[in-house]
Amino acid sequence: MSTDSSGVLAHHFNNMEQQQSTARLGMWMFLVTEALFFGGIFVAYTAYRIWYPEAFLAGSAKLNVLIGGINSLLLLTSSLTITLAIHAAHEGKQDALKRWLLATILLAVAFLGFKAREYYLDYEEHLIPGALFSKPISEGEHTKPSPAQDCEKDNVSAEHVQLFFMFYYCMTGLHVLHMLVGIGLISWLYLLAQRGYFKPPERYVYVEVTSLYWHFVDMMWFFLMALLYCAGPHTMAQMHL
Repeated sequence: MSTDSSGVLAHHFNNMEQQQSTARLGMWMFLVTEALFFGGIFVAYTAYRIWYPEAFLAGSAKLNVLIGGINSLLLLTSSLTITLAIHAAHEGKQDALKRWLLATILLAVAFLGFKAREYYLDYEEHLIPGALFSKPISEGEHTKPSPAQDCEKDNVSAEHVQLFFMFYYCMTGLHVLHMLVGIGLISWLYLLAQRGYFKPPERYVYVEVTSLYWHFVDMMWFFLMALLYCAGPHTMAQMHL
């Protein structure tokens, strides 16, 4: 890596190492606050799951584990591509940097596309807390029992299953919000790369600190996958897009 920091070192830092360490520390401090934020929701979910285990298992069993699995693979791959972007920036490989940043953006957009599809399927299956949860599902000339009727048949409280879905939409919706922020940040890095901002390889640290945020968002998804999707039994009938 080049040792010439002219035009890169900010005036209030003594050297590049101090500037880069400060950028990393700032992001880590921010991520601690994010972990506390998500942690509160996880604790609340865990408490209610302990109180109503059968209802939460029944709610989890209705989720589309196929889409959840595909999205897990997409985010895992995006963690690889943004790591490769860091390496490219560190080595001063501008074309490779732009390719890996763009790949990360596309993988994230694909995740949101599948998540939107999943929300639509949830709506079609009336897996929405409230009046829709008790409404039979219309399929042309035929109707299927409502989720509330399924709960009654399985001797599970419909109210408690709806509580599970309240957590589901709040937790995954919060994750989607963080995904949108991450896509915005990585898109900004891509625009900067297009303008040659990262030609001084010392600036790779800005790709690195953004990747810390992205890895955190990815990690939160795997917690959600375990807590929400893997909490209950699933059948092959749920493996559809």
